[in-house]
Amino acid sequence: MNRREAIKSVAFLMGSAISATTMGVLFESFTLPEQEKNQVSFSATDEEILAEFADIIIPTTASSPGAKAAGLGAFIPMMIKDCYPAKLQEIFAAGLKTMQYQCSKDFGKDFLSMSVEERQKLMTSLRDEAIASNRTPSFFLLARDLTLLGYYSSEIGCTQAREYLPVPGRYDGNATYVPGQKAWATN
Repeated sequence: MNRREAIKSVAFLMGSAISATTMGVLFESFTLPEQEKNQVSFSATDEEILAEFADIIIPTTASSPGAKAAGLGAFIPMMIKDCYPAKLQEIFAAGLKTMQYQCSKDFGKDFLSMSVEERQKLMTSLRDEAIASNRTPSFFLLARDLTLLGYYSSEIGCTQAREYLPVPGRYDGNATYVPGQKAWATN
């Protein structure tokens, strides 16, 4: 299975956790005509910001590394540039700039200089704004979706955040589930 098929499978399994916009991008064609690719560009600082943003959504825990360790800082811009139509690329890039402006306005510093608590407060604000506006798509929803997809289709997400059973293995349709146990992942 190639990476694109794995991401589609993860998206399908996540169901309602992923926005309709991202599901549409993933299941319509998942590839763009060359003239629509790379309509926006992201700097190394943007990738660092996106890695930290994703790490607020899926932080490192005692049992598994977080989104930053899974390489989401590079994954998110790659997906935006290569898979999302030009209009969505522009919405995402503008939203990233707006978020940086909001950091300066509300906290007097850039995103990377903010404390974890300040970042969480900002994320709550962005989430609430996305829900209240009922506007799909938004920067927050796209970034959240790609964080979930990227993490749970990464090696870390599949082997450390979830139980891992390499295939071929035996099928057990009546496997015992212990409350608090990680969800199963197979390849």
